[in-house]
Amino acid sequence: SSGINAEYGADSDVKAKLEAKKKRLEELKKARLNRNKAAAPAPVQEAPVTQHISVDSLISDIPDPRTANNANSSPVNDNKEAAGAVSPQPNSAPVNNNNVRYRLPKLSKGKVKNVDIQPAEHIEYPKCTQTEESHLQQLIKEKEEALVREEEEKRKREEELEKENDAAIDDNKEKEEEEVVLQELSDEQKQQIMASQDFRSFFDSAARIVEKALSEEVDVAFLYSGEGQLDSSDNADELLRLNRVFEDERWTRNRSVTSFDVNSKHPELVLVSYNNNEEAPNEPEGVVLVWNKKFSKTSPEYIFHCQSSVMSACFARFQPHLILGGTYSGQIVAWDMRAGKRTPIQRSPLSASAHTHPVYCLQVVGTQNAHNLISIATDGKLCSWSLDMLSQPQDTLELQQKTKTVAVTTMSFALGEVNSFLVGSEEGTLYSSSRHGNKAGINEAFEGHHGPVTGLDYNKAVGQGDFSHLFISSSTDWTIKLWNNKLSKPLYSFENANDYLFDVKWSPIHPAVFASVDAMGKVDIWNINTDTEVPIVSLQTGTRTALNRLQWSANGRELHIGDCDGKVYVYELKEKLALPHNEEWKRLNDTLNEMQQRVTEVPLAV
Repeated sequence: SSGINAEYGADSDVKAKLEAKKKRLEELKKARLNRNKAAAPAPVQEAPVTQHISVDSLISDIPDPRTANNANSSPVNDNKEAAGAVSPQPNSAPVNNNNVRYRLPKLSKGKVKNVDIQPAEHIEYPKCTQTEESHLQQLIKEKEEALVREEEEKRKREEELEKENDAAIDDNKEKEEEEVVLQELSDEQKQQIMASQDFRSFFDSAARIVEKALSEEVDVAFLYSGEGQLDSSDNADELLRLNRVFEDERWTRNRSVTSFDVNSKHPELVLVSYNNNEEAPNEPEGVVLVWNKKFSKTSPEYIFHCQSSVMSACFARFQPHLILGGTYSGQIVAWDMRAGKRTPIQRSPLSASAHTHPVYCLQVVGTQNAHNLISIATDGKLCSWSLDMLSQPQDTLELQQKTKTVAVTTMSFALGEVNSFLVGSEEGTLYSSSRHGNKAGINEAFEGHHGPVTGLDYNKAVGQGDFSHLFISSSTDWTIKLWNNKLSKPLYSFENANDYLFDVKWSPIHPAVFASVDAMGKVDIWNINTDTEVPIVSLQTGTRTALNRLQWSANGRELHIGDCDGKVYVYELKEKLALPHNEEWKRLNDTLNEMQQRVTEVPLAV
C-alpha cells in the first residue's frame, strides 16, 4: 500500500504541474490578445499631471522568464504570477500587466516663448559696382584682347601695303601722263559723243539737278514764329492765293491744256497734256509735260510727245512711273519716266478692234492686284486695257441709248467703284452705265443740260456721312447742276456764270466745296453749305484767257488750272476755305433735304 500511495502521489504531482502549465499558457494567450488590442489607436485620456510612472515599477513588473519556466516553483508562486498581482507603488499609476512592454508617453506642461526670426539681408549692387572677375573670365578677356591686338596689327599691315600700292600706282600714272599727249577731238567726234544716248542721259539728269539748285530762292530772314507777318482780311486774294505759273516757250505756247493728273506717290509732280500747236507744224502734235511744284525751276521735269494731239492723260494709279494718254486719232499710248526717251513705249493699233475716234475719257480703276485702264471715245466705244499689253483691248462695250450711239465727252467713277460709272454726252444728257452684268451698257438717263457736257465728277469726300451718290456736271449752257444718282432730275442748278463752263470738280476732302472754270478766265469756288446763289470765292486770271481744265491736289489745299494758251496756274487755298469742320456733314445733309423738298415729296436718305 505504501508503494501504491507513493505512485499515486507522484501521479498527482505530475497532474498538478500539467494543470499549472495549461493555466500559464492560457494566461499568456490572454496577455497576447490584450497587447494586440492595446496596440490599436485609442482615445487618449488625460492622466493626472501629478502622477508619474517610475522606472523601477516598470522594471519590477516585467516577469522573469527563469521563474516562469521553473518546474519546481511552488504553486503559490505560480498562482501569484498567474494572477498577475503587482504590489502597488506609492505615487504610481496603475499599470496593466498585459501591456508592460510599452512605455506611456510622459506629458508635462511647457512654457511658450516668442522668437523673432530676422529676414535674410537683401543686398543690391548699383550699376557702377565692380565685381571681381573669376579666373575663367579673366582668361577669356585676355584671349579676346589678344585677338583684337592681332586684328589691329593685321589691319595696319594691310593699310601699309595699300599705301605702298597706291604710291606705286600714282608713280606709274605720273609717268604715263608725262608720256601721253592729249589729243584734240574733231568736231565730228564731239558731235558723235554728244549724240550718244549715255551722254544725253547724263546731261539731262545733271541739268535738272543744277537747274533746281540755281532756281531756289530761300528767305533766310523768315521767322517761323510769325512775328512781323501781316494777317489781312479774308478777301479773294487771301482765300485763293496764286503760287506758281507753269509755261514753256517751245512746248506750251499756242497749245490748250486738255487734262490734268497728280502723281499718287510724288504729289509734287503734276501731269499736264496739251493739244497741237497750229503755228508749229513741224513740232509734235501731242505733248505731255510733268511739272515739279517742289522746286522753283521753270522748266518741266519730263517732256513726252507723240504724233497726235493728247486729249486725255493720267498717271498709272499703281505704277506711278507710267503715263497713259488718249489721243485725237484714237490711239492709246504709254510713256515711262524711267526709259529716258520722250516717245511712247507702247501704242494701241489704229483698227476697228480699238478706238478710231478721239479719246476724251481715260482712267485706271481697280486694286493693286487687279486693275485696268478704261477708255471711252466719242463714238461711244468703251475699251478695257491691260497696262502690260496695249496691242489689243481685253474687253469692249458699245454705249448706245436704244439704237443711238452716245457721243461721250466726259466720264466719272464713284470712289472705289469699278463697274458702274457716269458719262456725259455732246447732246447734254448724262447716262449711268455698267461695264459688266445683265445691265452692261447704258442704264438710266439724266436730262437737264441744253448743251454739251464739259465736266462731270462724283463726290469723293470721306467723313461722317456718305455722299457718294451726289455728282455735279458743267455744260456750255452756262450752268452747273447738282444731281442725286437715285433721281432723274437735278437737285439744284447753279446759274451764276456769264459764259461757257468748261470744267467742274468736287473737293477731295470737303463734302460741300467744288470749283469751276469758265471761258471768261474766271475760277469760282462754291460751298453749298454757305451759299447756293453765288460762289464764296470768284477770281479772275490776269490774261482773261478761257480756262478749260482744273484739278485738285490730293490734300485739297491746291487747285491746278489750265487755260487755252498752255499756261498752268497753281492756287493755294486757305485752311478756312479748304478744310471741313465737323458740322459740315450735318449741314450738307440739311441743305440737301431742303433741295430735295423742292423736287419730290420723298426726303433724301443719306
